[in-house]
Amino acid sequence: MDLDIKKDLVSNWFKLLQDAFCNDINILEKNKIKFKCTTWKKNSKKDEGGGEYRILKGGKVFDKVGVNYSEVYGKFPKNFQKNILGAKKNPRFWASGISVVMHMKNPLIPAMHFNTRYICTTQQWFGGGMDVTPSKKDGLEKKDFHLTLKKMCDRHNKNYYKRYKKLCDEYFYLVHRKESRGIGGIFFDYKKDNFEKDFNFVRDVGVTFQILFNKMIRKKLKKKWTAKDKEMQYIKRGRYTEFNLLYDRGTKFGLQTGGNIDGILMSLPPLAKWK
Repeated sequence: MDLDIKKDLVSNWFKLLQDAFCNDINILEKNKIKFKCTTWKKNSKKDEGGGEYRILKGGKVFDKVGVNYSEVYGKFPKNFQKNILGAKKNPRFWASGISVVMHMKNPLIPAMHFNTRYICTTQQWFGGGMDVTPSKKDGLEKKDFHLTLKKMCDRHNKNYYKRYKKLCDEYFYLVHRKESRGIGGIFFDYKKDNFEKDFNFVRDVGVTFQILFNKMIRKKLKKKWTAKDKEMQYIKRGRYTEFNLLYDRGTKFGLQTGGNIDGILMSLPPLAKWK
């Protein structure tokens, strides 16, 4: 398949997914609050792509949720080329992706994160995943979340879930605190075995996240919570902030490739605390 066709298929899917997620979020908020949508360009002087990030704040369900779509291209900075597969000899790249971060009003509902991306240098690959970060333990919710992910992974390859769960556990880990960010999920990168099979998997990851966030939010939406629960959530958000600023690859990639700063940092919660 021609590379340009692959790029179109993937970027169109990510844009469609952005619309689908935002539509569901609007329904959860009963259309009483709107996203603030911002389009941006990577380079104002020449065409190097851009994207659109959408942020909704202060809802009845969401304290803050961001849904970011991008399609950018150009050249990696010299000091960044060695860190990217296939960019050492030729610094040119193309990348498209979607990322979602949800910070909930009700502290009994976990924060949720999802992203998928497709990157082209002299090689091409998919990456992404999803994870959830509760501030209060819920063994049943954790079990159901991972079972859903396993069933989804098993539709494509019986080895995926174990492999990608392990990668997620290793990645979303705060080394300086010696603790996990949340209850895990799946994480994959440099996925380049077969475009059609890999793209099919990536689409399933997106649809599964859509099913999961609707289910998890609706299940606890009307549950009563206390001031102590909210305080625990603020502390957990502090941990979330630490990870995204210190370790997150997407944050580093976006800043190194001239992405929109507000879009890149949309993952940060509206309010966090440290002890």
